[in-house]
This record gives sequence, C-alpha cells and structure tokens, in this order.
Amino acid sequence: MESQQIIQHNILYSCAYQKEQSSEQFLPEHSLGITLSGEAEYFTNEGSYIVKPGTIGLMRRNQLVKKYKKPSPTGEPFKMIGVFFDQKTLRQFASENNIGEQHAYQGKSVIQLSGNPVIKGYFDSLIPYEGHPEKLSSVICGLKTREAIELLLQSDPSFQNFLFDFRDPYKIDLEKFMNLNYQYNVPIATFAKLTGRSLSTFKRDFVKIFEATPERWVQRKRLEMAHYLMAQKKKRPTDVYLEVGFENLSHFSFAFKNHYGFAPSEIGT
Repeated sequence: MESQQIIQHNILYSCAYQKEQSSEQFLPEHSLGITLSGEAEYFTNEGSYIVKPGTIGLMRRNQLVKKYKKPSPTGEPFKMIGVFFDQKTLRQFASENNIGEQHAYQGKSVIQLSGNPVIKGYFDSLIPYEGHPEKLSSVICGLKTREAIELLLQSDPSFQNFLFDFRDPYKIDLEKFMNLNYQYNVPIATFAKLTGRSLSTFKRDFVKIFEATPERWVQRKRLEMAHYLMAQKKKRPTDVYLEVGFENLSHFSFAFKNHYGFAPSEIGT
C-alpha cells in the first residue's frame, strides 16, 4: 500500500507502510505530535531521536529536520498525528490571554512529552477524525488548536517562552551553519532565512566566505560526502543520495558522474 498524508487545515495524519524518508526537512511552525504505531528516527542539530508508539513531542519552528519512518517489526505501519501552531493563531491567543512579549528562547528545540495523560487524551480525541477528515472543519481545528496550546501551558507555564517568542532568526555564523546543514534538501532561500539574512545578503556573504555560489558549493559538498560514504563506509548509492540531500537517484547519479567522471555504482569495482 502507498503512504498517505491527510492535512486538514493545520492538523496532519500521516501513514507509511514501508521504510521511507520524509521530504519535509524544514519546519516553519511549532508542532505537537504523537506516534500511534510503527517507528521513526528524527535527526536535528541537537541530535537524533527514536520515536515509538506513544511518543509525544513538541518541536520548535524554524529548524531543519530529517525523518526516517518505518513499520514496526510486526508489520504495523508508521502512523502519527501532528498539530501545527501558526504564528497568527499564537499571536491571537497571546493577545486574548494577556501574554506579554517574551525574551529570546534559548532552550531545547525538541521537547519530549511522553507520559502526559492529558495530552495523550487530547490526541485520543483526534483519532476518530482520521477516517472522517471532512468533519475537521476550520472551526473545529481552531478549537482543537487552542485546546492544545492551553494544555501545554497548563502542563508547564515555561512553554510560554517556547510558543510566544515571535522573533525571526538572528544573523549567525554562516560558515559554521552551512558546514553543519548542507545535507538538508531545502531551498537556498530557507538557508538564508535560518542564518538571519535576506536572500541577496546571504548570497553576497556566501561568495565572500566560500568563493563559490551557494548552489555550486552545496552540490559539491553533497557529492564529496556521498563519495566518502560509498568509498569508506561501503554504502550503496540507493542508501546515500537521500542522506546527503538529493531528491532522486537519477539526479544524484548524473551529478556524481559529471563531477567525478565515473558513475557512483563504479566505486569499489
């Protein structure tokens, strides 16, 4: 069976019947999610996280994430429910509840909430809609989103700072950031935003630092990492191309041969 994703307004139902990597690698909004069955591994700059049935997590906006989903050992598909908190809704909630301006958030970007019975009960109330997504009207989604925000604040008032810090990313060390994140398959404009720069400023600063355009540098770094993984770690091209940031195997093979003069399948032969 094919994987399924149902997005109704800001609520996501996801189901994967075989091992796969998610293509969504930039998280623009805060999200709260629960794993219902199967397993997944998340990779962020803070480390990797294994999620299993019952795992509940809160993830902060404006971060890069890689996710590998797979069925359970007994064959149950990977299933999860996610709720996204957009900035407009959060600003309205803050205004209506007299939540003032927050200082810059400095905590963890991924927070585990597994074992919280109230939030588990909240997600239980969303399960019946999986088979009837049309019942999740904009009004109901709005109510369920506000319920989730209220429950988070009741469980830990310090989540105010996590949720209601509306600052955009500030200007950071571009060289360090790119060397850590070039393997994420996101547009150059997203890299610019996450380093606190306009696209034009990002490109200008990038050329000054790396003496190459972002597009050429990123592709070269991805190909060099792919070569290392295949030659030194004995990985196959089919295991590597997604890991280093290419969208499909054919594009990776073409770019690799164009750069090195031989096909990736020829390494080790």
